[in-house]
Amino acid sequence: MGDGGKEVKDFWQVYRDIVVKTGVPVEKAGWYVRWAEKFAKSIKGKPLKVRTRQDVETFLDDLKVKGSSWQVEQARAALDILYGDLLNLDLEKSNREEEAFRDAGPRAGEAKKRCRELFDALEKALRLRHYSLRTEQSYGSWLARFLAFHELKSPRELGSEDIRAYLDYLARVRQVSAGTQNQALNAIVFFFREVLGEEAGDFSDFVRAKKPRRLPVVLSREEVEKLLASLDGVYLLQAGLLYGGGLRLMECLRLRVKDVDFSLGQIMIRDGKGQKDRVTVLPERYAPLLREHLVMVRRLFRQDREQGIAGVYIWPSLRRKYPNASRQWGWQYLFPSRRLSVDPRDGEVRRHHLHESGLQRAVKKAAEQAGLVKHVGCHTLRHCFATHLLEGGYDIRTVQELMGHDDVSTTMIYTHVLNRPGVAVRSPADF
Repeated sequence: MGDGGKEVKDFWQVYRDIVVKTGVPVEKAGWYVRWAEKFAKSIKGKPLKVRTRQDVETFLDDLKVKGSSWQVEQARAALDILYGDLLNLDLEKSNREEEAFRDAGPRAGEAKKRCRELFDALEKALRLRHYSLRTEQSYGSWLARFLAFHELKSPRELGSEDIRAYLDYLARVRQVSAGTQNQALNAIVFFFREVLGEEAGDFSDFVRAKKPRRLPVVLSREEVEKLLASLDGVYLLQAGLLYGGGLRLMECLRLRVKDVDFSLGQIMIRDGKGQKDRVTVLPERYAPLLREHLVMVRRLFRQDREQGIAGVYIWPSLRRKYPNASRQWGWQYLFPSRRLSVDPRDGEVRRHHLHESGLQRAVKKAAEQAGLVKHVGCHTLRHCFATHLLEGGYDIRTVQELMGHDDVSTTMIYTHVLNRPGVAVRSPADF
């Protein structure tokens, strides 16, 4: 974007046209332009193309103090379109690069070129193996941190001692959780093995972060009812499936129309955690609401077909086997987004599923309205599903299968939060 007034005006006119094409009503498009312009002016001297996700979040945090929640959401959507659809930039990748090049000094130009090649190679390797976009972003961030820690040395100069030093640093200095350290380890080993074609060597004696034994937060049945009563619309339906079927947040959002079987009262979870499929129950309580929701989804599906919008995303191997599947009703997302977006994997304009942040914010707000003092999130409803089933007398093996746990010991943790764990024990204070 240049400095000339006409060029600036043309830039925002092009942006406004794209906003309308993504499905935003014409009468609201002006607001999107205003938010994007306000963001552009918020940091003088820093062009839009070199800004990061942190710049966006800082802008939105300032807006939260001054504006209302709907303004924040509208501004967020405006900036998503600005970067994803007009500038075609990946802010997460910009963050990774900024982190890796922060201390590069005079070597920054050479380092940027080398690291971008590494990031692109890592991305290609992950996509060939059908890893999710979320994993791509996570592994890319860990690669950037690992390279920055070793002052941007060539990865081929690094070995097991260097990997051990970084993992020790995470545990001793950063004091990260065991899960975070394991994620960093997986990302680094994947990079060495699948991108460089080398084994990472033996570094098994690194300092391991402590894994605390924590019990999950569980609500009583009455508290769950209060929480659900504070939700409405699509968020009530999604929360109802999390609680009624024990779904994880992203498992719920990634559901396709064909995954729901009303006649059998079942939900099929495809490609869940660990790339495993499983079957869980469809709560009868929410079946009528889900049928009504599907009427709206089908209307949106027909509208997209009439406008020639590309079908939903399907893995390339499946697309080769079923070339028309992406435009068939059964493959559509159960919870489609209200606006179109550019798919970063192939550049097609598609309708993706709803973003997880919407339900997360809705559950948090509902918990406050319900007066719940416990720390409540979307995953809390999955914990409640397992605990309440055990309270209802279902055997632990059944609950294990419905939850999709590999080991029954994972499911056993819910026996420790039952109202009466083990045998029915009375407190001596109640004798």
